[in-house]
Amino acid sequence: MMKIRPLSDRIVVKRIEEKETLRSGIIIPDSAQEKPQEAEVVAVGPGKRLEDGKRVAIDVNVGDRILFGKYSSSDIKVDGEEYLIMREDEILGVVEQSPKAEKQPLKKAS
Repeated sequence: MMKIRPLSDRIVVKRIEEKETLRSGIIIPDSAQEKPQEAEVVAVGPGKRLEDGKRVAIDVNVGDRILFGKYSSSDIKVDGEEYLIMREDEILGVVEQSPKAEKQPLKKAS
């Protein structure tokens, strides 16, 4: 269980690792692969505090999949697990899963 509570407009994310295989079936070793820039949000801070004292809530939620820039985060290790901490404005976008279209039965030509 992670024990990090991000402050202000920071979020904690965990990279989503994907195995990369070439068409010929050769698996590229981890040391030669570029790290993915997609992650799952695991903790969210309370939001940025404005000059008048009000807080602006963060637009992402725990469980969201996000895209982020290559050099936009700080790596940390907690209980042997690797996480990233970044500010909300370093997020490039949220990956939204579109619902799969239901298959329509084929109509017979009359």
